[in-house]
Amino acid sequence: MSDPPRYQGFRPLRPGARVAVVAPAGPFERAALEAGLAVLAARYSVHLAPELLARQRYLAGSDAQRLAQLTAALSDPDIDALFCARGGYGAMRLLPALESVAPAPKPLVGFSDITALHAWLQRNGQVSVHGPVLTQLGKLDPRTHERLFALLEDSEPAAPLQGTDTYVPGVAEGPLQGGTLAVLSRLLGTPYLPPLEGAVLLLEDVGEQPYRLDRMWTHLALAGVFRRVRGIVLGAFTGCEAHEADYTSAQVLRDLAAATGLPCAAGFPIGHGERNEPVPLGVRVRLDAAAQTLTFLHGATR
Repeated sequence: MSDPPRYQGFRPLRPGARVAVVAPAGPFERAALEAGLAVLAARYSVHLAPELLARQRYLAGSDAQRLAQLTAALSDPDIDALFCARGGYGAMRLLPALESVAPAPKPLVGFSDITALHAWLQRNGQVSVHGPVLTQLGKLDPRTHERLFALLEDSEPAAPLQGTDTYVPGVAEGPLQGGTLAVLSRLLGTPYLPPLEGAVLLLEDVGEQPYRLDRMWTHLALAGVFRRVRGIVLGAFTGCEAHEADYTSAQVLRDLAAATGLPCAAGFPIGHGERNEPVPLGVRVRLDAAAQTLTFLHGATR
């Protein structure tokens, strides 16, 4: 296995920095957005992208509208960071148009469907932040807010995270990559899959029954993903149980992880759970699956 690529960190933010809120994926409830904006505005100067509240079927406006929001915020030298309003669906529709865009070294924060944009950024050698979207931020514990601000503002590595279960013992080091399983698996066979060689793979999801988790995981296996990565970090898998089944999604994931032989720990507070601790993607980490710890070896900022 060759050495994994290196990624460029972003410039550290300061309190009062000007940040943009964009909606590259699905539409959202105004009240949930306002709650998240209250948290963000207490720390930074917030700029709302034009047409942020647009809707088109299951999207937050047309592809052209959402792309314009994203590229304008990325190219504006006065914008220091981008926060996504919501996941849902739609970000991957923008990937072909983003091929000609050179992303600036500024953080993009989001998760779920935003996994597609994280993949694009990592393909361009950039660190990004798998963390709360605005419609989730207001519901989270203030300690998660503080972790997010520290990650964005501090050149020191993020605080380690603790999981709850060991699926396969062992230790793995490499850049953290991945996100929501359903989105990442849809990038297989496209030019937009993030660089996975030598990576520690993060997976989480919501609302996917065990057989669907199995199908998506098996798709990754058949595509050779688990021959390329060095370890697996499993975050929250929320609402993923089959009705009246005599097995759990955790049992299915444990068996799938065991078949890879890779170090794997589960239960990290990342993703679609009651906690969604932000983590930098592209930063080198150390997974100790027996101890169920994820340690960040470098800071996200530079």
